[in-house]
Amino acid sequence: MADQPKIHPVQEDVEAQQKPTAPLVPRDTSKSDHGDPAAAERYPPFQRTIPVMHSKPPKRKRSCLCKCMCWTISLLLILIIIIAATVGILWLAFKPKLPKFSVDRMQVSQFKLSDNSSLEATFNVTITARNPNEKIGIYYEGGSRINVYYTDTKLCEGSLPKFYQGHKNTTVLNIPLTGQTENATALANTLQEQQQRTGNVPLNLRVKQPVRIKLGKLKLMKVNFRVRCRLVVNSLNPDNSIRIQDSGCKFRFRL
Repeated sequence: MADQPKIHPVQEDVEAQQKPTAPLVPRDTSKSDHGDPAAAERYPPFQRTIPVMHSKPPKRKRSCLCKCMCWTISLLLILIIIIAATVGILWLAFKPKLPKFSVDRMQVSQFKLSDNSSLEATFNVTITARNPNEKIGIYYEGGSRINVYYTDTKLCEGSLPKFYQGHKNTTVLNIPLTGQTENATALANTLQEQQQRTGNVPLNLRVKQPVRIKLGKLKLMKVNFRVRCRLVVNSLNPDNSIRIQDSGCKFRFRL
C-alpha cells in the first residue's frame, strides 16, 4: 500500500489576530504619553498658569510735577530778583522821600447841641503838605476823605481838592469840615467835663488820599496816602480863639 501523505494542522497566531477589547490601564487613571494619540488630542495635558510679574513703570507723573514746580519756583525767583533790581535802581536814581503833613490852624464856626439832641459841628482846618523830593511829583486825585474824631466818635468830615504838587513844593490847604452826630447829649457832657478837668480837648484827624506818583515823565499807578494827626486844642467853643497846643502827624501809604 502506498504511504498516505500526512496532514499537519497549521495553528494560527490567535493573539495576533485578536484585538484587545479591554483598556491597557486601569480605570480612573491617566494614560501614558504614548497611549492613545486620539485621546491625547481630545484631552490636552493640564498646564498650570503662572502669573507674570511686571516691573513697575517709572513714575512719570511725579517727575513731571516736580519739573513744573521747579520751573515755577525758578521763574518766581527770577521775577523777584528783577523787581528788586528795578526798585533798587529807581531808589538810587530818584532817592524818594515821604511827604510831610502838618495841621497848622483850626477854627470852630459851629459846635452846639441842637433841640433834637444832635451835635452839629463846623470846623475849618489849615493843612500844610510838603513834597521834599527833587525828582518826584505827586498827583492828588479825587476821592479823598478827612475825618475828625473825639475818641471813637466822628465829629465832622471833608475832602482835599485835586491838585498836582511839583518837586520841592509846599502847598497850604484850607479845608472846611462839617458833621452832625445823633443822640449826642452824653458826648457833649463828656467833652465839657474833659475841657473843665484838663483845660484841653484831644482830637484825631485822619486823611485818606489817593495819589499817583510821577517819576520824571513816568506816571505810576494809583496808591493811597494815609495820614493820622494827633491834635490837642484848648477848646471847641466857637466864641473862643482855638489854639493848637500839641500836634503830630504820621504818614504811610498803601497800594
